[in-house]
Amino acid sequence: MKAPLTLLALLLLVLPARAQMWDNLCIEPSGIDTTMTRRLGLKVDATAFFRDNEYDTSKLTQGYTLPGVRIRPVLTYNPIDQIHLELGAYAIFYDGANKYPNYAYHDIATWKGSQYQRGAHALPFFRAEARLGSLTLVFGDLYGAQNHRLIEPMYNPELNISADPEMGFQLLLDRRHIHFDVWMDWQSYIYELDSHQEAFTVGANATIAWNPDHPRVKFSTPIQLLIQHRGGQQDTTQLGVQTVANAAIGLRMDYAARRRVLSQVRAEVNLLGSYQQSGALWPFDGGFAMHAAFGMTFWDSLNLRLGYVGAPKQFANLYGNPFFSTLGIIKDEEIQLDGIHTAYLRADYTYAFTDAYKIGAEFEAVSAHSKGLNEFNFSFGVYLRVCPSFVLKSFRK
Repeated sequence: MKAPLTLLALLLLVLPARAQMWDNLCIEPSGIDTTMTRRLGLKVDATAFFRDNEYDTSKLTQGYTLPGVRIRPVLTYNPIDQIHLELGAYAIFYDGANKYPNYAYHDIATWKGSQYQRGAHALPFFRAEARLGSLTLVFGDLYGAQNHRLIEPMYNPELNISADPEMGFQLLLDRRHIHFDVWMDWQSYIYELDSHQEAFTVGANATIAWNPDHPRVKFSTPIQLLIQHRGGQQDTTQLGVQTVANAAIGLRMDYAARRRVLSQVRAEVNLLGSYQQSGALWPFDGGFAMHAAFGMTFWDSLNLRLGYVGAPKQFANLYGNPFFSTLGIIKDEEIQLDGIHTAYLRADYTYAFTDAYKIGAEFEAVSAHSKGLNEFNFSFGVYLRVCPSFVLKSFRK
């Protein structure tokens, strides 16, 4: 174990990185651009990726590689300053694949679609956005994934390149002391006599800023919730209603060092819980875990992050990294641990050619320990995101 950790430390000392790679690559601005009012536009958002998860020795999950491209071309139009509309398509292509399961890419393992798409996994894309002062309402395809700003144990950032766009309804509120994001992601709609369950996820993130005007040191509290429900009044399966949830509350400190070498420091600690209100998706009904992380940014570009997630007895996460949970599934076989202690070390980098063209790279090492479990795994990835936009036609008022 000492040799891999020593090699990792040496690699991190020489690997260039930029803070918040996933934020830089994946967060989509939700504000309405009033300069585009009564203008028909074309926006193409595409991400090419190659991610390798070297989990060959893991007893919690399997290793795999994700090589491919996600693309979302949409037409945009603002009839007035407060309304924004998008209409287009979303598709994902994996290198070497020619047939794709036709179901939600969110790891809902209770059912799988019986139909397949060929060539690509494709979906229509529609978003209607209305702004009422500091409140924004979003219908259809949401500002999801990394835009929710969930902490690492609650959301695995790999889903930014593998999961379907979230669809449903969303409320966004931005005020001086609070950012509030609540959404419903409707993942499986059922008709009468359908042979699978209805499923949706309700989420919320309220980030309270205690001193937003301080020039260097800022403190904030994230309060986060995820609830997934499966069932429905039209459910014809024998699975019954199933409802599971994750919640977290924490304290975060951001320090703007503004030095030539050290530019930023972030430290945070979070308390997490998991709860099964109904059903038997998980082999236990509740558990909790603790998360702590410390990161530094050098030269406004090099970002190193060290973190820890520990569950003394049992904890399950809905969309988090499997190394942060006491539950694992390998080839439909369930693995349950008696507690887990996971440390991770990450370096990531983003280079922006312009705001519309960015490239990123990351390396992460994970060391997980439990009774009968002592393993070291790592992953790495490279990404290219292009999101140019064009004005096709302007209309007179």
